[in-house]
Amino acid sequence: MRWLLPWLLAASSILQATPQDATTLPPPSTVVTEGYTRTQYCKWPCECPQSPPHCPAGVSLITDGCECCKACAKQIGENCTEADICDFHRGLYCDYSGDRPRYEIGVCAQIVGVGCVLNGIRYKNGETFQPNCKYNCTCINGAVGCMSLCTKSRPPLVWCSNPKQIKIVGKCCEQWICDDAKKIRKTSARHISSAAYGGENEAWQKNCISHTSPWSLCSKTCGLGISTRISNDNNQCRFVKESRLCNMRPCEVDITKHIKPGKRCLAVYRAEEAMNYTISGCVSKSTYRPKYCGVCTDNRCCSPYKSKTIEVKFECPDGNGFSWKVMWINACFCNLSCKNPNDIFADLAHYHDYSEIAN
Repeated sequence: MRWLLPWLLAASSILQATPQDATTLPPPSTVVTEGYTRTQYCKWPCECPQSPPHCPAGVSLITDGCECCKACAKQIGENCTEADICDFHRGLYCDYSGDRPRYEIGVCAQIVGVGCVLNGIRYKNGETFQPNCKYNCTCINGAVGCMSLCTKSRPPLVWCSNPKQIKIVGKCCEQWICDDAKKIRKTSARHISSAAYGGENEAWQKNCISHTSPWSLCSKTCGLGISTRISNDNNQCRFVKESRLCNMRPCEVDITKHIKPGKRCLAVYRAEEAMNYTISGCVSKSTYRPKYCGVCTDNRCCSPYKSKTIEVKFECPDGNGFSWKVMWINACFCNLSCKNPNDIFADLAHYHDYSEIAN
């Protein structure tokens, strides 16, 4: 289930005809017209706040009728003006018929449109309804758009190795918990063959729907960092956090010197000599010559679009060893979609069921 189902809106030229809204505009001025004073709600040059307002769930953030500032669209039954416009995404328009002869302040009303049928029930155009306890839906000119009402529970923090969603008795929405229960010891007799356990694991796999999120952005833009994902692709079908090392580009190398004359970007950089990975004094047993994402001299940034995960074995000075998963970059792409690796919202669109993991 996704946290927010997309709005499915039927395109209509009449919906485009009424742009309006602004709660942060300067005080309106007035114009005297034929015996009465007409209020002007737009003022130029535009004076907008530094950050746009935060609109309630389901309310569109749009440009006001003055084409100046971002504002929350007015909803059905609310007053509207030339600046404060109605939510045309919901098929609303500003009805000024009750404010003759000025026609300054109207009321947001529903454009006459096609109704909807869902599960055998008919709904009028613009009607809001709840088909069940988990969703709030609106009929918009023949199409139904729904929003999830189960948004209070968030997945556990990324340090939780076993996130789990459970059903609470008497509640509609499932809740996320961090399952830190200790592993149950095997008390079975030793003479039971491993094949019996294997058969049980196979049964788990048959009843398991596998979900694996994409790897997150590397935690550092240069040098050795960490990338994580969540997966239940294991014998117990339990969601666990997986980690891998990543190195987008070396910090000590000025890659701009390797950009060809007349070019602004170098998509992929590769060192001439092989190297060893190093973690806390432990060195990889094999040498590698990895590819790195390059840099640009303009506003573009380069990020991997083809990569895989390899297993690297490390050897420590005390003789001990261990293995780590490492990101291996195959190709990079330079574009304007630059993301901050420490931005917790950077990859929300790519998570499946885990789109609101906190940092």
